[in-house]
Amino acid sequence: MTLRHSLLCVTFFLSACDNASQTPSATTPLNVSVETVVAQPVTIAADLPGRVSSAQEAEVRPQVGGIVIKRLFKEGTNVEAGQPLYLIDPSTYQAALEKANAKYSDSQRIYQRYQRLAADQAISQQDLQTAQSTYLQAKADRDTAKINLAYTQVRASLSGRIGRSSLTPGALVTANQSTALATITQLNPMYVDITESASDLLRLRRALRDGQLEKVGDNMAGVKLSLEDGSEYPLAGQLAFSEVNVNEGTGSVTLRAIFPNPEAVLLPGMFVRATLKQGVAQKGIVIPQRAILRDSRDLPYVYLINKANKVVQQSLTLGQMQQGQWQVTQGLQEGDRIALDHLQDLSPGATVSPQPASASPPTSPISLSMTDKSAQ
Repeated sequence: MTLRHSLLCVTFFLSACDNASQTPSATTPLNVSVETVVAQPVTIAADLPGRVSSAQEAEVRPQVGGIVIKRLFKEGTNVEAGQPLYLIDPSTYQAALEKANAKYSDSQRIYQRYQRLAADQAISQQDLQTAQSTYLQAKADRDTAKINLAYTQVRASLSGRIGRSSLTPGALVTANQSTALATITQLNPMYVDITESASDLLRLRRALRDGQLEKVGDNMAGVKLSLEDGSEYPLAGQLAFSEVNVNEGTGSVTLRAIFPNPEAVLLPGMFVRATLKQGVAQKGIVIPQRAILRDSRDLPYVYLINKANKVVQQSLTLGQMQQGQWQVTQGLQEGDRIALDHLQDLSPGATVSPQPASASPPTSPISLSMTDKSAQ
């Protein structure tokens, strides 16, 4: 063998050794961050639209007719039940009362005299009964005149915030007219009417019945509000009742909650978002949103890493999502390891090197909202 041939053999041998040293790196398992599934209490909450309405509202109307001579309140202020609001000219009603008082006094005196005469059998029983009837009629007329005179002061029927006045002094009003003089709105407490789909309500009741969820308190009472500007209303409300009829047009039912409103933050007609705590899944499973993939039919799945460190594709049924965490109702169990990264590089059957994720899953109870539910 010549020197040239020897050099060629050595070069070929070194090249083969270099290729052999690179081959294992091409087959080294991919490092994949994994998270171990932990079952934990998950509070199921519905994030639903709602409208604020007054617990009580009263329209102010006169009960006698006449000329309004004075308005006794300032528009937009709080008034108390029984407080005078308007003064109707009382002169004719005062005169009617004086006339009724005179008739009452005369009939009372005659009736008393007839009682003495009847005791002496100086008059007939029929005359006594006639005098009694006249007296009672006069008494009723006097009482009516007193009531009508009192009605010349139009008073507030409830405590609350009074709105604008529909008339000014000098206007003529009639008894029980159709146009209200003003409206009083009670602002504390306030109602919030919430709409929820009948299908979601049925699903919730079924989960509670089957033991998948545990009820939160009495009547699923806890309700929180988000205001139109996105801020949280600081006081919690209580669920008062739910309607028994389903709206045929929208397929929804109305739930009513009652909220304290001492600072008059809630106003009638205001749009709000209500978070209604409905139940707790004691062994709920939630996973990060980034771990979920979707197939060609838009069905969710994750990659599991089994005990042999091989990739397994697992289909899921998702519940609700909030703050980057999805509830999984079917497909996972406690102890499963799910892949969190390099998802596009994985395929079923591939061997990987699992690495614990840097952030551990939360261990404290979390709350999920029905607003972010997706198609399963």
